[in-house]
Amino acid sequence: MHYIKEGRATADYILHSDLNCFYAAAEINDRPSLKGKCVAVCGSTENRHGIVLAKSYEAKKYGVKTGQANWQAKQACPQLIMIEPHYEKYLYYSRLVRSIYERYSEYIEPFGMDENWILLPNLDGVERARRIADEIRNTVRSETGLTVSIGVSFSKIFAKLGSDMKKPDAVTVISRENYKSLVWPLPVGELLYAGPRTTRKLGDMGIYTIGQLAACPESAIREKFGKNGEMLRLFARGEDGASVARLGYLSPIKSVGHGATCARDIQTPQEVWHVLYELCQDVNHRLIRHGFLAGGVSLYIRYSDLEGFLFQSPLSRPTRCALEIASGAFGLYLQNREKGRPIRALSVSAIRLAGENRPEQTDLFGEAERSLRLRALGDAVDALRNRFGERSLVAASLLSRAPIATDRCETVPMPRALTGAQKRRMK
Repeated sequence: MHYIKEGRATADYILHSDLNCFYAAAEINDRPSLKGKCVAVCGSTENRHGIVLAKSYEAKKYGVKTGQANWQAKQACPQLIMIEPHYEKYLYYSRLVRSIYERYSEYIEPFGMDENWILLPNLDGVERARRIADEIRNTVRSETGLTVSIGVSFSKIFAKLGSDMKKPDAVTVISRENYKSLVWPLPVGELLYAGPRTTRKLGDMGIYTIGQLAACPESAIREKFGKNGEMLRLFARGEDGASVARLGYLSPIKSVGHGATCARDIQTPQEVWHVLYELCQDVNHRLIRHGFLAGGVSLYIRYSDLEGFLFQSPLSRPTRCALEIASGAFGLYLQNREKGRPIRALSVSAIRLAGENRPEQTDLFGEAERSLRLRALGDAVDALRNRFGERSLVAASLLSRAPIATDRCETVPMPRALTGAQKRRMK
């Protein structure tokens, strides 16, 4: 947005700050003996979360990558020092750095623990925004010992691209004058929210760079990708227009979910049902806490080769009952499963949320009444768990907690909501 201030044109500028190698840098900051060494913060191999969460620049030079399996990282860099994560420490540093940003703006929007957008309103030129970004960068380094890369731009998306362009401890300006030369030659996969599958589909259309996406006719993108494609095209053109939220703003809840990595790969429908039903116990609890009913369900399946797929569908009626949500997710699994392909992780989300006091449509077959009884039962179970502990009252089929936390998997009952056709598909 542009203004006229004392005869001079002024404008809003957006910074995107990204703490460099955040987890690893925080560990090194607290243990100076690690400085200059190959360090990686890694998840637990025993709990199948054994991947690299963050690495030092020294480790990066040896080919250690974020998301890499621990054994692969050790193979690439035999001298790698692997450290378990300490999230309380990272939260402390995240809040400390954010308190520095608060000296410059009240509009600060977090994007994870290590990234923030910062709005600098009504400035008389991009150079002023650059000087403020440099001041923030130097202050973070001197007061916390961490380094930050900052992108400066007129849009949130381009500001984030800028923070990725120069690392570590750098400022990059993407202005209205230079964005075509800086941004448009980049691979389209560099754009926020352009994931691997979207990038592949864009490639099928002959779109490989951000500039090619920006120049693509709107009708062609809309036909292929719908609203999400229109959004990406606006991002590429610097026309997203999204504002930076005020510090402390809580966006409306659009979904409530829970996921888990299984203790071992699973393949059978019985194993999948067991995991889904367990996850939905927590979804039920969160829906009660927030006062929502779910009008739909989404299921994310990650296979053993780490390829993942997301599916979603409406529910027959709004509910927060764990059994009904799990049944909806299980139906999605049956419709989309790839037989014989081992599953590593599952996530279930309640979507299309609505207030719990919305009117209920009755029916001739008693389904609405049954749903209300199940909701009341779930609420009573949740109240008992809140009072006496999570495991004080558990469905008999979940007593083993397999296969989320054990290497055993027992046969468990199938949900009542399944049709005969769905049951036949399981055989």
